[in-house]
Amino acid sequence: MHPIQNELNSLRLTLLNTAYAKLGKEWNYDNVISPFTRMYYITKGSATVHHSNQTFLLKPGHMYLIPSYSYSRYSCPDYHEQFYISFLEEIANGLSIYNLKNFRYEIEATEIDQYYFERLLTLNPKRGLTHGDPKVYDNRPTLMGFVKENESLPARKYIETQSILGILLSRFIENGKQHVAPIKKGLANVLSYIGENLHRNLTVKELSVFCHLSTDHFSRIFKETFGVRPNAYLQAKRVERAQLLLLTTNNSLAQIASKTGMSTVSYFSRTFKKVTGKTPGNFRKERLTV
Repeated sequence: MHPIQNELNSLRLTLLNTAYAKLGKEWNYDNVISPFTRMYYITKGSATVHHSNQTFLLKPGHMYLIPSYSYSRYSCPDYHEQFYISFLEEIANGLSIYNLKNFRYEIEATEIDQYYFERLLTLNPKRGLTHGDPKVYDNRPTLMGFVKENESLPARKYIETQSILGILLSRFIENGKQHVAPIKKGLANVLSYIGENLHRNLTVKELSVFCHLSTDHFSRIFKETFGVRPNAYLQAKRVERAQLLLLTTNNSLAQIASKTGMSTVSYFSRTFKKVTGKTPGNFRKERLTV
């Protein structure tokens, strides 16, 4: 069996929330980094989501995916309605499915897709969020409360719920094969840890401690696995998030430096120019005047 298929055999999807929501201008949140996957099916109106260095205009008849640990921003200029699902995804060795397969983040929905969203809500009728602010429901103790609700489901409903989550998630998988190097022991959760803590001044030493490895050993196997040294990966991810913030917020350079784990504006500007060839100010000006 292909190694990736072998990993997928252990994929587990755990429902957190599902509901139908009518949302207005209050649906406006910045700096959202959730430890779970979000999925939307839009039925009316429009809104905007920024993540993965892209901007998505949410429109009726389409489905949207936001992977776990993705930095994202949401805004609704007027009004929209959506089915929403949030769920945890995990593989036996601690990997994420997003490490194994390439995904699209927007697809046109079909009638059967809408049926699955409606069916999931029928199976789990009281799983809506009681508070819309991600800072409230993203914390881990609250998440564990959502997870425990699955234990009260009858076996038939539990199995059907897992099947529907798998079907809907599969709709976003790209057809092309992804060549993934085997994940070395100890590295399974490090990319998620980086994504969740990118606003902090992460160091290679901290990452190696997180992985229970020596610094030298961690750096070597990180390079072997992901094709880049840890510091270079951190730098690239910080600049990627900075680009999104420059184009989708009015944040000052100091605010963006803070949100991307770069301690000073001068260091942020220097790093940004090294990677992109432009200063943050010029990058913002050029892109927003195109």
